[in-house]
Amino acid sequence: MIKPGQEKIFAINNKAKFAETALQIFQYQAANCAVYKAFIEGLKIDPALITSVEHIPFMPVEFFKSHKVVTGESDADVIFTSSGTTGMVTSSHTVTDLSWYVQSFREAFKLFYGDIKNYTVLALLPAYLEREGSSLIYMAQDLITQSANSESGFFLYNHEELFGILQKQKAAGKPTLLIGVTFALLDFVEQYQIDFPQLIVMETGGMKGRRKEMIREELHSTLCAGFGVNAIHSEYGMTELLSQAYSKGEGIFNCPPWMKIITRDTNDPFTQVGAGKIGGVNIIDLANINSCSFIATQDLGKVYEDSSFEILGRFDNSDIRGCNLLVG
Repeated sequence: MIKPGQEKIFAINNKAKFAETALQIFQYQAANCAVYKAFIEGLKIDPALITSVEHIPFMPVEFFKSHKVVTGESDADVIFTSSGTTGMVTSSHTVTDLSWYVQSFREAFKLFYGDIKNYTVLALLPAYLEREGSSLIYMAQDLITQSANSESGFFLYNHEELFGILQKQKAAGKPTLLIGVTFALLDFVEQYQIDFPQLIVMETGGMKGRRKEMIREELHSTLCAGFGVNAIHSEYGMTELLSQAYSKGEGIFNCPPWMKIITRDTNDPFTQVGAGKIGGVNIIDLANINSCSFIATQDLGKVYEDSSFEILGRFDNSDIRGCNLLVG
């Protein structure tokens, strides 16, 4: 099976093209990703008999903790690693071609928010800046650079400086994106409040063990009041993926056209559940072509008829890691 190129993946614009490409990538990875191939063989599944997306097997995300999940023979451009508390086994994602990741997050951002050059990008991501190998930091750095705005940049714990820039951006009427790890955004609004209705506040990454978990409604209400905005945006992604979904409020996420969320029965991983029902979250990320595009996560979620979705929490026995770890 020939590997579909980037021009095909990122040109997907309907369900039929998605399904056709997903099946091509499945056949390619089933033959060329050693870990995924062994997983499929262990299930006694013949890849040649898989003719619909609904029957593609999803590999447990935990495999990224114990195996090098790579399709093909290329060397690593970079190895992204997940965050975790002391002593926790973290995931490693070997990325053999960074251009897939860059094109994925740039095009997804443009799809949901327009040209990055229109924004000042402020990143309040202390938990990520304080370690190596964060895919989120790589994305944020690229967006900051692409914004070509001298005010764009990272912030650690220098909240006073961030407050000053937010005031300056508000006065100038400049479109501004503040992407922040959840606990850091809460820390900020406990010290500073601003009424900046045009500001886009995008939370990601949960509490990282720094604060008590909050239900989404309480969290977003606190942040809305602190920043003077009507809604809190969110980014849903993880180390093991190369694509992100975005929410513009109320915790309802949408995927770019090359990404899809499917929910599975929590007691039977090979049975899908219908729209509006809670299940385990399976992710198809076609940008992840050089790794594994079909991943069974430990998140719990609900997919709606229009393919939008919510993340409602995590399985009790799973590690706390990744983005959007809120229980809502």
